[in-house]
Amino acid sequence: MSETLDAAPQGAEDWAAGAERRVLDAALTLAPTSGWSQATLLAAGRAAGLSEADVGLLMPRGPADLAALLSRRHDAAGLAALADIDPLALKIRERIARAVEARIDAAFADEAALRRWAGFLALPGHAALGLRLGWESADALWRWAGDVAADENHYSKRAILASILTGALAVRLQSGREAAEAFVARRIDNVMAFEKWKATTRFRPSAALDSAARLLGRLRYR
Repeated sequence: MSETLDAAPQGAEDWAAGAERRVLDAALTLAPTSGWSQATLLAAGRAAGLSEADVGLLMPRGPADLAALLSRRHDAAGLAALADIDPLALKIRERIARAVEARIDAAFADEAALRRWAGFLALPGHAALGLRLGWESADALWRWAGDVAADENHYSKRAILASILTGALAVRLQSGREAAEAFVARRIDNVMAFEKWKATTRFRPSAALDSAARLLGRLRYR
């Protein structure tokens, strides 16, 4: 008999969190052979003791919700690996290198399923989801790094780091750890050169763009 929301002794939120964890654990064992799909999700739900109806309530967007769960689990694992590191004791390029390394290593703890997950997000219909998850990961890492920017830099930093994370993951899947580390180092060099150029040039965003960015920053951080 499957668990239901009403049967959860500590409330719906606790039921959902526990059920999500069990379904994701089961999916990680199934996905390497069956892919990242609705069929895998339902099979994982059965393995977790849930009915098809329960799975539908828990993950209404199907495998897309499952993909988001895995990304956020890896975000949490990456931050846990960084917990003993004082980012303020490192130069900014070192912070980013360590952050990317920790996040990619966390993902590769589930390497077999990760390949099917990455293939799922590479499909055109899932591009928006992939961008959103990359942004979430970059935001979490920048916060660990001590970033408090509330102007346009808040958004540009996250967009750049999300692209580095995505690229590093793809390179490591295809060519291994050493190639991924070299890719990250090159990208950080490029970013630092751009930041140096910004600091020495007279070019600045238009007043309207700057005002809009400041407004978004204030809304973001109150």
